Amino acid sequence: MKRRILLVDDEVAVLLTMKAILEISGFEVDTAASGREGKSKLHTREYQMVITDMRMENDEAGVEVIQAARTADYHPAIALLTAFPVADEDWQEMGADKMLVKPMHVRILLEQIEHLLTSHEAKLAELSVQNGAKAGVSKIPAKKSAKTAGKPKKAAMAPFAPKKAAKKTGKVIAKKAPAKKTPLKKTVKKRR
Repeated sequence: MKRRILLVDDEVAVLLTMKAILEISGFEVDTAASGREGKSKLHTREYQMVITDMRMENDEAGVEVIQAARTADYHPAIALLTAFPVADEDWQEMGADKMLVKPMHVRILLEQIEHLLTSHEAKLAELSVQNGAKAGVSKIPAKKSAKTAGKPKKAAMAPFAPKKAAKKTGKVIAKKAPAKKTPLKKTVKKRR
């Protein structure tokens, strides 16, 4: 499934260039040419990430898009795109997860977007587990890869094996459980 990004910027050249770069890199991209249009699109589709310019039809348009994204039920990652960098405390206080300064080298831009998406997805998964534990719901297992599907986890097997401390490393190593010994059959010689 392609990850969907909403790109909000009132500069058409920036909007079209970034859209092309992101689509070539495998993202599905929707665009909005104003804060008002961006807020509207946030309610019609779900996005994994929102990238918004700070100043558009007014100085607060970007902040309004960020606030609308923060209240969305699907919790997208949010990046503030600006040619006028602000202090970290300021963009974090606005509710953004990352500040992207334009213009930016394409490779760096894509690395930052990928890193933000990955860290945001991990944070959402962690919150989901925490919320499930608080509600008394058992933890939902993560998707298993083809390599690990059907294999028992080592940690789950550890309580059944005796443990011994390794002398050099200080790590705890699980011993293999001894194999069951089958009694030897006695051969009886027949007497003549």
